[in-house]
Amino acid sequence: MSSPAVTPDAELKDVELNEMDTEKQPMNASSPLAGSPGSGEKNGVVFLKVEEEEEEDRAALAKFTGLSKEELLEVASTPAWVRARWALLILFWLGWLGMLAGAIVIIVQAPRCKDLPKQAWWQKGGLYRIQPVDGFQDSDADGQGDLTGLKQRMDYISSLKVKGLVIGPLHINPKDDQNRTNLQEVDPSFGTLEDFREILQAAKKKSLKVVLDLTPNYQSEYPWFNQSIHLNVALQDKMKEAIEFWLKEGVSGIQLGSVEEFEGTQILSDWKNLTEQYNVDDHGRVLIAVTQRQDAQGILALLNQTVSVDVLTSDYLAGVAEATEDGSQGNAIASLINSYIREAKWAGWSVARPSVGELADSMGEQLLRLYHMLLYTLPGTPFTDYGDEIGLRDLPGKPAASSVPRMQWDDSANFGFSKAAQQPSSEPASNVTVQLQSGNKDSVLTFFQQLSELRGKERSLLHGEYFMTHSSSPSVFAYLRVWDQNKRFLVVLNFASQETTVSITHPDLPPDMTVELSTNPSREKQQLALQNLKLGPSEGLMLSFIYVA
Repeated sequence: MSSPAVTPDAELKDVELNEMDTEKQPMNASSPLAGSPGSGEKNGVVFLKVEEEEEEDRAALAKFTGLSKEELLEVASTPAWVRARWALLILFWLGWLGMLAGAIVIIVQAPRCKDLPKQAWWQKGGLYRIQPVDGFQDSDADGQGDLTGLKQRMDYISSLKVKGLVIGPLHINPKDDQNRTNLQEVDPSFGTLEDFREILQAAKKKSLKVVLDLTPNYQSEYPWFNQSIHLNVALQDKMKEAIEFWLKEGVSGIQLGSVEEFEGTQILSDWKNLTEQYNVDDHGRVLIAVTQRQDAQGILALLNQTVSVDVLTSDYLAGVAEATEDGSQGNAIASLINSYIREAKWAGWSVARPSVGELADSMGEQLLRLYHMLLYTLPGTPFTDYGDEIGLRDLPGKPAASSVPRMQWDDSANFGFSKAAQQPSSEPASNVTVQLQSGNKDSVLTFFQQLSELRGKERSLLHGEYFMTHSSSPSVFAYLRVWDQNKRFLVVLNFASQETTVSITHPDLPPDMTVELSTNPSREKQQLALQNLKLGPSEGLMLSFIYVA
């Protein structure tokens, strides 16, 4: 009988182990392989991986186990490795010192930013004048605006992005009666002292300041009564007490009208000292003076005599506030502004002409936008009368009938001003209400809000230097506002009532600029060349460019 076949695994070898006594093992010479016939009893079979284990042993012996600690120390101390380590160490420190030196050179040679000048709150944006309060908002249906109505519109005032509001006068003032004039008591037709305190609180929540007009005889054509103020000691004492009273109540400033009456006196200086005594941290108290003078030379002379006040406002620009066909007043306005900036400690700008009527009637909507752009891009504080931000029109009849123009809020009865019986009102264009202009990107209101926001946040408009630029057209007034390395602005204003082509030159100007804002909304964000620049009738452009070292 043949022997059984060997298992197919070539790497395994069968070994038969017999744990029987030697004498019990078969003595025949037959095959001892497991499973062979006649092989007798067997105790088990073990499979050994002989060849694989031998290969693993050989591979283990061939593996490199690295240098021992002693061998490593011996090699590390050889001259070659010592030199290599020193070379790498020197290269590392040379590289580190080179980077440090480079950083120092960059810091030293980089243009340094200017320190921001300290500014009072009234220098950081526009002021919104609600004068008189009678025409702003009626809350009790008596046909007259009041303090409660003003408080109801505080959200709207905040949306204008102005820094404060000027209100009043509010005190009791029987016409031309100095004895019965009470500068410390609110006229009941406007509300109560508590109503005024609520105005202060509501304004504070909106980060708005409140300036109170304290012109004593505001009901009369003689604001300081018939007697010269420097001879009227009783009135001086009454004014001093009133200023202190209202400053203690929390107003952020006092406004006084017809200050030409104070020429040659120290009275304004004394009152300015009062306001300074109530300055607390950043809550500075402003003293604003208003003059009725309209001749430029007289106003410039008054600037030098009222240096104690913080801001002087006037109708300085009103004489050239109308467009002409050739725009010749462009040069005239440039001359007036340059003279004013040279003389004023801090300029106050407005174009109000109460004796003529509302701005929109005297100049039209397009020129109104132009003047908004002018006032809010010049160095100084712009003043805006309520209604001018929407193009409010005059009441019917002569300008005298417009002495108390009523604000137009919506298209309801009395345009939302009052719930009283129908009041005399203007007949405006369909969009001259706050409701219809809000959210309309092409409206006068939206344009005003954009301007006011830029005036309050762009450093070149807040702190920037003012430079005249050369214009090839007499109808175009152009100037540059620059602050350090911040975005810069070129303002180009066409005072002609027809299209004008102009070239603007200045050493600091690039050839092309971006339209930041325009009185014509369709041109915004365009790239325009400063050579042969086309301007529409009464168009203003606010162009911007980035500082390049």
